[in-house]
Amino acid sequence: MIKIKIDGKVLEVKPKTSIIEVADKVGIDIPRFCYHKKLSVAANCRMCLVEVKNFAKPLPACATQVMEGMEISTKSKFTKDTQKSVMEFLLINHPLDCPICDQGGECDLQDTAVAYGANKSRYTEEKRVVFDKNIGPLISTDLTRCIQCTRCVRFLKEVGGMAELGLIGRGEHAEISAYVDKSVESELSGNIIDLCPVGALTSKPFRYSARSWELSRRSTISCHDSLGSNMEAHVKDDIVKRVIPKENESINECWISDRDRFSYEGLYHKDRINLPLKRVKNQWEEIDWEEAYELIEKNITDINTKKSDQIGIVCSPQSTLEEGFLLKKIAKELNTSHIDYHLLEKSFSKNNNWLGCKIDEIESHDAILVVGSNLKHDQPLLAHRFRRYANKKNNFSIITSYDDFHSTHCLEKIIVNPSAYLNYLLMILKEIQLITKYKINSQGIKNTLKVLKSSNETKKIAQSLLSTKSKAIFLGHQILHLEDGDNIKFVAMHIAQATEATLGLLPGDANSVGLNELNLNSNNISTDKILSQKKEAYIMMNFDPLYDYHSPKKINDALKNAKFNLAISPYISDSFKEFDVVLPMTPFTETSGTFMNMEKRIQSFSAVTPPFGQARPGWKILRVLANFLQFEGFLYDSSEDVKADAMIELDKKNEYILIDFKPSKITKGLETLNLIKANDSDMIVRRASSLHKNKKNQNCCLINPSTMLKKGLIDGQKIMISSSEAEVLINVKADENVCSNVIAIFGKQDETFSLGMHNKVKIKKA
Repeated sequence: MIKIKIDGKVLEVKPKTSIIEVADKVGIDIPRFCYHKKLSVAANCRMCLVEVKNFAKPLPACATQVMEGMEISTKSKFTKDTQKSVMEFLLINHPLDCPICDQGGECDLQDTAVAYGANKSRYTEEKRVVFDKNIGPLISTDLTRCIQCTRCVRFLKEVGGMAELGLIGRGEHAEISAYVDKSVESELSGNIIDLCPVGALTSKPFRYSARSWELSRRSTISCHDSLGSNMEAHVKDDIVKRVIPKENESINECWISDRDRFSYEGLYHKDRINLPLKRVKNQWEEIDWEEAYELIEKNITDINTKKSDQIGIVCSPQSTLEEGFLLKKIAKELNTSHIDYHLLEKSFSKNNNWLGCKIDEIESHDAILVVGSNLKHDQPLLAHRFRRYANKKNNFSIITSYDDFHSTHCLEKIIVNPSAYLNYLLMILKEIQLITKYKINSQGIKNTLKVLKSSNETKKIAQSLLSTKSKAIFLGHQILHLEDGDNIKFVAMHIAQATEATLGLLPGDANSVGLNELNLNSNNISTDKILSQKKEAYIMMNFDPLYDYHSPKKINDALKNAKFNLAISPYISDSFKEFDVVLPMTPFTETSGTFMNMEKRIQSFSAVTPPFGQARPGWKILRVLANFLQFEGFLYDSSEDVKADAMIELDKKNEYILIDFKPSKITKGLETLNLIKANDSDMIVRRASSLHKNKKNQNCCLINPSTMLKKGLIDGQKIMISSSEAEVLINVKADENVCSNVIAIFGKQDETFSLGMHNKVKIKKA
């Protein structure tokens, strides 16, 4: 520690700390525009200049490290005059358009000009004009207002992972620009709206819709992935107008992904329903709630529930703990163990279904291996932590089929077919066993290792896991989509035990960890098995059956063969044509509930707006349904009451340990890789129009150029892809980031959902 003096106060601080960091810690305000605590130091706005004793010139507080005995003055006349002069220079070319600027009322430039600037301008010459650029459907540009702080440039390079904006020109001709005819496509791009200290970059969907002082700020939690990002919904007239991040250093830091920021548009889509619907002669007819419950009661009581498993219950992994708990209680009353939430997974052993460590502990490891994850789309914000780790430490390795980390330096990057993940993990295990003499308790693994030869890449990964103190292995959500998923987890567990590494999963959905801890699927009956066995009725909650389940044909056939089908959903679409009754539930912004994120952190949230029309929160719908069916133990007055009982249930774990191992066979020919883009992940984001205005990778599949050459295909050519469920006509796009002998198809899109996911496909030229 060293001693310094700032504004007459003597402080002990750590060496190599900047003046501005010291000032922030002790509550001394130093104005700034270019400095941001999460970005590299640029020191180009000069607004933070302060007086330092024995220095003839003022020094930038953001770029000056403290030294023993340093005396700093942030309030002296010299400092104030300096800051006033800088403020005057920054305003020389800035337009006086505050009344029409969306940043008005929350503008750093306005606030700083009032606090540190002059009372009037001495500049009478003509101001410069910068033409605006179209950088996509999410961010609106007014570049004449730009003060060249370069926060946006640094964010997209350092956090977003790709330099999509840059500063061109010199002096007063300097301006922010994108590459020629390029839009900003980072999954985190919306954060530059918050970072911009002026009105140069504003939200295009929010533009001119409300003033900041008209908005009520209400805290909520993201429902779109398992990170559990903390957010603020800004509400006017009981409508969500925009969403911004709420700082939580241990989860989302001070960022949110674009799907979290702009998905609110989907809340008010034309597909929203506000009254219960019943099907009459293939048409939907609106009915009141009492009639709907009576109709459901009549059909459910007609089913002989003395015979077990006559009713199948499937819910979304986005369902809250309260909804999952009530569904489980209802399933017990209906004498069915056929209840599940695994919509895409083909492997779902219960052990190790969480991150395995705290989110903010990820970067503390000395070596990391990630297997089977498309991080940019699966977990946009978590991808930033891994990217930052890889850039700091040369000990990050990844095994995947699609290289969406191509701009990040890795120790080893193995791009292989999904069916080969298991073999590469076995190679790593073999190398570790040779060095450590680790004993393996599986005869199947022992037999496989005898005939397996390690590669140079796997040897290097094994060495990195053995030569470091703290290490971690993370399995992507994609692993659970594979037939080999449980085997992969089993081998990864052996590697983790042999190297004393942390083993974790990167779950895909908001509450998949919570529903797993709730033991919702107590008998390990998968959704596939539930749909394969004929049922008298189905109850499905909070998902689109054709888009969100991996086999549209299978779920449609199961619904057709049932006598009665009930859906509880915020939206209506053609996907619900086989249902008899649809009850309108509210999305997460209009209800209260609890999610358990990937690190098993429990986060509760409240409604930020009243329900739309006569839609009701999911937990209320289930409680009243149970009351109509005359089930006991459902007298809950609030979601907090339900949560209290659910928390007791969380303690009753039923671990399922995999003991069998069957070696896999690498598929010959073209293998399918199903990618789900961040903006296609669930019902809400699919209906957020601005997120889908950029048509990149819409209605196309991706194939490695070498594979295209073998198949005689050319870039942009139309091909026919056929699966066991459907066939679609689609464009081919060459992408060297895709593994060879793999066809990457984007799932959950209008053009491709009918193919199903994880199916074998055939292609032919159109």
